Amino acid sequence: MSVDVAGPETSTTHRRMPPEWAPHARTWMAWPTPNATFGPEGGERLARAREAWAAVACTVAHHEPVTILTAPGDRAGAEAAVRCRADVVEVALDDAWLRDSGPSFVVEADGSLGAVAWTFNGWGQQGWASWEHDRRVGRRVAELAGAPVTGSDLVLEGGGVHVDGQGTALVTETVLLDPQRNPGASRADVEAELRRTLGVERTVWLPRGLSADYGEFGTRGHVDLVASFARPGLVLAHVQPDPAHPDHEVCAENLRVLRAAEDARGRALEVVEVPAPQVAEVDGELVDYSYINHYLVNGAVVLCGFDDPRDAEAVALFRRVFPERAVDQVDARDVFAFGGGIHCITQQQPAV
Repeated sequence: MSVDVAGPETSTTHRRMPPEWAPHARTWMAWPTPNATFGPEGGERLARAREAWAAVACTVAHHEPVTILTAPGDRAGAEAAVRCRADVVEVALDDAWLRDSGPSFVVEADGSLGAVAWTFNGWGQQGWASWEHDRRVGRRVAELAGAPVTGSDLVLEGGGVHVDGQGTALVTETVLLDPQRNPGASRADVEAELRRTLGVERTVWLPRGLSADYGEFGTRGHVDLVASFARPGLVLAHVQPDPAHPDHEVCAENLRVLRAAEDARGRALEVVEVPAPQVAEVDGELVDYSYINHYLVNGAVVLCGFDDPRDAEAVALFRRVFPERAVDQVDARDVFAFGGGIHCITQQQPAV
């Protein structure tokens, strides 16, 4: 089955999604709500999540404006918990992974701001997920930003695609070709829709994501845990040095694909290996801790920290890759505990 696209709102010839390192007007986030992953209101898990989200929000707010969406009734609590300057807006929510439920902002052919609202179905109709409200969040954020919306029937979350701003995208097969997301869709169908919506001319298909991302609360392989562009032609890639770890061969295969790939301008990709944290399990469960799940803000990198022996090594590596940016490391363990990382809870709005 091909992905259906239609309607006058979707016509474009030169729309493009800017890379994450382009200047931002602001960052959008969502406040954790009581649900299957965070637990009930008043519970310890929800309190931990909110504290972790607040720490990320305030780190970002040092560098650019932040807007936080809260479910109705949660605004006062969020304003008290986020002890820095941030705008708080009440919007009906199911969850707090705004990278995934929110829109992908684009720049239209005339230089104005636009937004792509993907179809959201709870990460492939996961049994624990609710998306009655979150399936509308992309359009609501676009409305708040004053961005005309391009709709898409493609089921995709923001964590499932990474772009270089020059026509190249990184994706994984297990997300874009997931039968619970896009049943019957082919690579050609997906590539055509990424071209129409984001201006992507070449899509680099990685086979899959990290092993733990296929667990109960995983995304089935989001690319923002395994590979990201740092600048045109340069990709940061998660590697697992331990040959006994199930991700060792997963990462090796991703490296083979990346090193054989060319971008939209015909350049062979340069790949910088980013070693995984040494911690592989928490409470006997495999974790998908990854420094790739960082977030670029104006003048800085917001980098995941894990109280891990490799944290300092990661900071040094990111300072080499981004010499013009500060590197702010934030403890991300309580974000990952709920199924994602810093990149997963943030969404950039480009400056136009």
